[in-house]
Amino acid sequence: MYRDDIQKLIIHSPLDIDTEIQMTGRPPTMANSEFLTNREQGDWAEQIVRRAINEGIESYFAIEYGRTESIAAGDDDFAQFYKDYQDELNSIGKRPDLLIFKDSDFPDKNVDIENDEHIRKAVAALEIRSSSFLVGKYSAFMEKRQSDAIIECNRIRNEIISGSLGELLKQKNETIYNLIENATDDTFRELDFRRPSWSLTQELRDLTERLKVLKENIKILHKRDYLSITPKLEDIALVNRWIQNFNVKHFYLQVFFDRAYVISFQDILELLCDGNNEERSFSIERDVKNQGKTTIKVNVQIGKEILGRIDMPEHRSAMKELDRGRLLFYVTFDGGKGYLDKDIFMRDIINA
Repeated sequence: MYRDDIQKLIIHSPLDIDTEIQMTGRPPTMANSEFLTNREQGDWAEQIVRRAINEGIESYFAIEYGRTESIAAGDDDFAQFYKDYQDELNSIGKRPDLLIFKDSDFPDKNVDIENDEHIRKAVAALEIRSSSFLVGKYSAFMEKRQSDAIIECNRIRNEIISGSLGELLKQKNETIYNLIENATDDTFRELDFRRPSWSLTQELRDLTERLKVLKENIKILHKRDYLSITPKLEDIALVNRWIQNFNVKHFYLQVFFDRAYVISFQDILELLCDGNNEERSFSIERDVKNQGKTTIKVNVQIGKEILGRIDMPEHRSAMKELDRGRLLFYVTFDGGKGYLDKDIFMRDIINA
């Protein structure tokens, strides 16, 4: 059974996943403009995916299931809303944003999302994430940055090894000399050394400066160069709790402004169980933008490109006035269209 497979992966995960986690804490007291913009962008991403499914697929339909309230910190009754949400997470887990059903199970599409038996008839659950990037432009930029760094690494290596600086480096630190001499385009990214600070002579200062620039370019090669699908560590336990309650296949779907990718929750867990995948297929970071929470960043290319094109939405400014007279300005999104890959939808979601 699906939920048993997920539970086994959770248990055998090398991460410390607390399946009994209980969400506690005080509600935030004040929203900010970034939060409101992110919420608007997330709502837009959900609409793009839902419309793409409902307009592009026969025999299946998608409905909103996650919380859709527009209430925010600082609004009346937010404290009660926050408490109710915490209670929900602690009882049934984290609701996915969209659920997909068969037309034959609900010919009138009248699904009661508070009816557990209705929810258990869903064929798939989608957690929708949004990101403010254009995948195509990002990939081209990163590819050029990496290529330029490798060219620069080769240039500096050749300057050192082929001249008098090479002999000087060999005398001062043969280990660094051997690392540099044997480096190739494919192995520069694997190099690491402590940059010396020699300065006694001009030649030593020149050597130190070249090693400094080489180290800077190697650091570029060390940086994560892929966009990601980003489940938080605590969310894994809360998604699992929902799956244990409803036994519905769960997927993460990351929406960018030009395309979108999908990966199953099960595939994410299987990636995490193999430490050889770290850095190549995923990284684990404490994300400043998520209050320092541990975030798993899965290489988006591991997923499937389920929306191969997205038309850019219109965007305009909006304003929210708080009770004490503070004004928050944020961005709203409207329109746009996602073009669904029907084969991927059927193969990798419905028939997965």
